[in-house]
Amino acid sequence: MIFEHEPIEWDDEITLLVDRLEEKSADEGLTRQERALMDVVETVQLLDPEGDGLHEFWQTALNHTRIISSFDMIGSSAMVDVLNASQWCQTRSDDRDDYSETEAEYLASIEEDLYEALGELPDLVADFVEDEIAR
Repeated sequence: MIFEHEPIEWDDEITLLVDRLEEKSADEGLTRQERALMDVVETVQLLDPEGDGLHEFWQTALNHTRIISSFDMIGSSAMVDVLNASQWCQTRSDDRDDYSETEAEYLASIEEDLYEALGELPDLVADFVEDEIAR
């Protein structure tokens, strides 16, 4: 299933910082604030491209609890709500086409909220970087 929404555009400053943090994480590890930024950016990349959205997110082996905490840390309660509401996808089949009609409709309604929440992220991330991450 493909969803139509505008891709997230990060400021150049955020993109450069993420590149620097990727290099840093390989060498020495990240602070919790830096890890939160990386979790958010990496999760948006997973959710943003054409694909299976939240279903795909929950089928990955990512640390979902830490990622939800990262969205909370940057101030995105809307993303926390969306991820918590869709957590049931984690226990479903790998194939989104196996969902019942009710499950598919419910997930589609959650994903409408997802795309609204994603739209708020560039400003929240910029504020978080300014307030929490020393450059």
